[in-house]
Amino acid sequence: MANLTIVDVGYRSTHFWVISAGTSRLLVDLGWPGRWGDLTANLRRMDIPLAEIRYGLATHYHIDHAGAAQDMKNAGVRLLVLDLQVDAIPLMAQHIKPQDNYTEIIADGNVVIPCADSRAFLAEIGIPGEILPTPGHSPDSVSLLLDSGEVFTGDLTHPSFVSQEDSDVVAASWHRLREKGARRVYPGHGPVYPLNALFGADG
Repeated sequence: MANLTIVDVGYRSTHFWVISAGTSRLLVDLGWPGRWGDLTANLRRMDIPLAEIRYGLATHYHIDHAGAAQDMKNAGVRLLVLDLQVDAIPLMAQHIKPQDNYTEIIADGNVVIPCADSRAFLAEIGIPGEILPTPGHSPDSVSLLLDSGEVFTGDLTHPSFVSQEDSDVVAASWHRLREKGARRVYPGHGPVYPLNALFGADG
């Protein structure tokens, strides 16, 4: 199995991560609405061929993480959706303004799976890991956890910054990730950091 590489192709203070097993690649989070060209420009800058991206995965369906999902599909990349996210997709349009130039996501062609099937699915594209439900920021939030300990959490709220979210739900999501072996957090915004930083020296 090829060693995995992780490349950030983000813009506008949002990270969009490309995880690659050789030339088999997964894009985690999918761009702002009307700004697909910015993402593809960053892919070219990082020498990542769009044709090698097998699937795109949104950690949750908010406009800064999934706003260009249909543009991605139109460019030939398949959209991987967890079954718990299906109902959230049409709700995203409520937060779109006309000037955003949003392309509405259509269900045709989406690959919908339960989280329980994610390990086998990812293995087919050479990525050892699983997708876990991690509610807190939103009910449809998921995180991609690699077996090597890297976890891509989207906007799962840092426990120190919980405000409107349910703190118990947020804490449970972080503890689930830790128990599953997460060690290093690749968030949707801000720097990468060690997971243990959330728990303190005594954990």
